[in-house]
Amino acid sequence: MKGARLLIILLVIVIVIGGILASRYNSLVGMEERVDSQWAQVENQLKRRADLIPNLVETVKGYASHEEEVLTQITEARSSFNAASTPQEYAEANAQFERALSNLYVVVENYPELKASQNFSELQYELAGTENRIATERMRYNEAVEEFNRTVRRFPTNIIAGIFGFEEKQYFEIDDKDMEVPEVNF
Repeated sequence: MKGARLLIILLVIVIVIGGILASRYNSLVGMEERVDSQWAQVENQLKRRADLIPNLVETVKGYASHEEEVLTQITEARSSFNAASTPQEYAEANAQFERALSNLYVVVENYPELKASQNFSELQYELAGTENRIATERMRYNEAVEEFNRTVRRFPTNIIAGIFGFEEKQYFEIDDKDMEVPEVNF
């Protein structure tokens, strides 16, 4: 009788612990999926920008055909984006895009008739909207990463995370050059 009672108590304890483990594991899976989903949204917006850039470049080419260096920088930035696969590589490609776009806008300032072009205005509007979307999705991604990393590092979930191979995720960060305010002269 005592042995059966002890066995029932142990069985209840094992079931409770198993339930807690399963709940924590499922929570980690859900958070990891959210991080992956948010990263897909960041990639989606970065891809949108990369697809807009060639149209912008083609519009500028007609006005500034001798500004080959700027156009080459944009092409290289797009190639870096297409080759990126990690948040760090995307951040580096993003920084390269930002620098190339800054140089492009300097070229635009030298061609007032280009600024007045309807095609250029529409592309610039689309690009500005895309930049806002990128910022929003990057923020959402970093929030999901923060929540996931915080959970993975907390006790006792850190033990479960270690057992099942959940590792901290990388934030999408910008470099110091991107933090500088560009100078615009009219």
